Amino acid sequence: MRLNELRDNPGARHRRKRLGRGESSGLGKTAGRGEKGQKARTGVSIGTYQGGQMPLERRLPKRGFHNVFRKSYAIVNLGRLQAAIDAKRIDPSATLTAAGLSEAGVIGHPRDGLRLLAKGEIKTKITIEAAGASKAAIAAVEKAGGTVKLPAAAAAA
Repeated sequence: MRLNELRDNPGARHRRKRLGRGESSGLGKTAGRGEKGQKARTGVSIGTYQGGQMPLERRLPKRGFHNVFRKSYAIVNLGRLQAAIDAKRIDPSATLTAAGLSEAGVIGHPRDGLRLLAKGEIKTKITIEAAGASKAAIAAVEKAGGTVKLPAAAAAA
């Protein structure tokens, strides 16, 4: 076996269909598109059109409300923070922020800020800046000797 003798297995490659190249090819005239009409043309699609009747998405009732101003927070649990500290991905002596945790790969995109939750346990003293935190998470961080810095509005609420 030499490099110049390498070949694909028989039938591994298909030739493309050459459409509209004479009746005897079997794909001439209408080129496999059937006869006339919108579907035989190029560049048009029927999409959700249902033959003139009221489309299903307009017949069904609409429910609920979508608040476009709602904030979406990146959530991080205490156990995940402790695992990142143990793996030396984040420095516990520095103030932890959403941007820093995102760079370290602890959270994905920081979104509208960081929300700290109490799942897992924290043993290391940390200072963390967050947009929000649960009471249990704040208590657990303070028990380990750390602090949670919240914006003034979140701290009052």
